[in-house]
Amino acid sequence: MADNPHIGESFESFLRDEGVYEEVTATAIKRTLVMQIEQEMAANNISKSEMARRMKTSASQLARLLDPDNDRIQLDTLIRAAAAVGKGIAVELV
Repeated sequence: MADNPHIGESFESFLRDEGVYEEVTATAIKRTLVMQIEQEMAANNISKSEMARRMKTSASQLARLLDPDNDRIQLDTLIRAAAAVGKGIAVELV
């Protein structure tokens, strides 16, 4: 039986070794933000059509934003969505 070279290492180092760390991290951040936006929409009884109106965008653009598999969302779109539910987004380098 072959030894697994990844045993004992962190998940982060595994992702880096596989060359997918940045992609996985970006997807996780986007999905987390979308989940938070949807929670705020629900908590404030904001429908999708009302959300699109507040963002000054189309229903199809909002659907792309809320699609967990779509990781091609621009930062300004996320900022407008956060503002539409009365929130902001903080970004920092770590």
